[in-house]
Amino acid sequence: MISTNEFKNGSHIELDGGIYRIVEFQHVKPGKGGAFVRTKLRKIDDGTVHDKTFRAGEKFRPVRTESRKMQYLYDSGDAAVFMDSQDYEQIEISREALGEAMQWVLANDEVDVLFVDERPSDVQVPSAVEMKVTQTEPGVKGDTASGGGSKSATLESGVIVQVPLFIEEGETIRVDTRNGEYVSRA
Repeated sequence: MISTNEFKNGSHIELDGGIYRIVEFQHVKPGKGGAFVRTKLRKIDDGTVHDKTFRAGEKFRPVRTESRKMQYLYDSGDAAVFMDSQDYEQIEISREALGEAMQWVLANDEVDVLFVDERPSDVQVPSAVEMKVTQTEPGVKGDTASGGGSKSATLESGVIVQVPLFIEEGETIRVDTRNGEYVSRA
């Protein structure tokens, strides 16, 4: 059994017959009354996010998880198709279950696919990725006199991020996948 004291972001628990991934949690100790844990949980089956509060020390069944390296092949509309690099078996994972993670993955990229109780459920992307800028407005000379500024840039995966004015089309940049912010040139 896993207690609320052992919660970690990204770990999985079974609750009311469903499997949930802990997105974030916070231990709260009010001045009066018992301590409790406020959590944000993502349901593995459909990707919906639920806010739940538990008493401190409450116990849950831990869920067995395994991560496998797989290659992202293509988008089949409502699902993403991955291929196991070992036995070339192909699997599909629904877009709802994957959430925002796929905006950082390009075709033929290797990713870690998370299997929960032998079922594929999520994709783990690195904390930072390098992508090429496909479209951005040119920086106008003199715009940076006030110490910087930013502009929108579209990356090769289609995601739009804010970048400094000196970034040009065709450059490869490093982006933090947790918050979608520009980090540096690659």
